[in-house]
Amino acid sequence: MTILFFSATGNSLYVAKRLGGQRYSIPKLLKQGKFEFEDDKIGIVYPTNYMSVPKIVREFLSKATLKSDYIFAVSTTGHPFGPASKRIMELGKEVGICFAYSVEIGMVDNYLPGFDMDKELKKLPSRNVEQRIDKVIKDISECKVYIQKPPAVFSLLLKAANADNIKRGNFSDKFSVNSSCNNCGICAKVCPVDNIEMLEKPVFGNACVSCHACVQHCPKEAIRIKNEKGTKRYVNENVTTKEIIEAND
Repeated sequence: MTILFFSATGNSLYVAKRLGGQRYSIPKLLKQGKFEFEDDKIGIVYPTNYMSVPKIVREFLSKATLKSDYIFAVSTTGHPFGPASKRIMELGKEVGICFAYSVEIGMVDNYLPGFDMDKELKKLPSRNVEQRIDKVIKDISECKVYIQKPPAVFSLLLKAANADNIKRGNFSDKFSVNSSCNNCGICAKVCPVDNIEMLEKPVFGNACVSCHACVQHCPKEAIRIKNEKGTKRYVNENVTTKEIIEAND
């Protein structure tokens, strides 16, 4: 089994690790120009972005050739209502990739302008993450065919989210760096698109995909983002910053 993943704060990487198989980082594959895979099962694991599929994953899918009798997708999200699962199925059809299975797993929503990490962590026990992952593992082992779809009310929201992905794709002008920055360079190393240059302090380019890895992994909490709801930062407890660096650098 082959797992192709993208992860900023570790949720999707943790799920990818739980699923097993041979893992490949989507940011690295894009940089390497490697887009052809063949296996008995191939999975895409990614975080939901504005209730849809992150730009970096959409780009990979547009270039990928996946040969398998069973292709599946698993999205990590703060609100598991199904819109991203439906969207990746639509994207697959556009490029000739047929997803047999696509679901979302509710975890911590790490979008700082929208959610307070303290409050999100308090919700986590009720989301039964481990049981949900166990169910996905069982489904995949049985080659279950299923596409999680959102309630009808989310159809319009999904369309709006897709538009937002284009309009709000560049967050560079919303970052600021305070005096606690020690120029360690971790923010640049976790950035999946090499958008940060280390000078006297981090300088953000125009290629930001708003994954927030730089903000969440900063050991000094020196990077702030406009309109963030709280000061607490979040990285999945089962994943290290080093693992994210290895995946995204």
